[in-house]
Amino acid sequence: MTTAMVLMLCERTAIVSVAQALAEIPGVAEVYSVSGRYDLVAIVRLRNEDDLADLVTAKLVQVEGITRTETLVAFRAYSSRDLGQAFGLGFDRVEPS
Repeated sequence: MTTAMVLMLCERTAIVSVAQALAEIPGVAEVYSVSGRYDLVAIVRLRNEDDLADLVTAKLVQVEGITRTETLVAFRAYSSRDLGQAFGLGFDRVEPS
């Protein structure tokens, strides 16, 4: 499984339509409107890197209103649940001295 975050700049008047179009693309798990430098963030989960390449280079370019993208590919996932399980396995928390 390949997970990526696609950060997008959009035409201001197209943010809602872009988000709705993205949500319909297979492999796009979630779409968020965000504050800051970018307008939208899409969380993408696909079988492999080739599927990600197809999504970014063939499918996203068909969505009208996207002006720029930046794709971040995840290497590992760290969640509070995962970290809690690790501490439950006997890893002691190190307190600063």
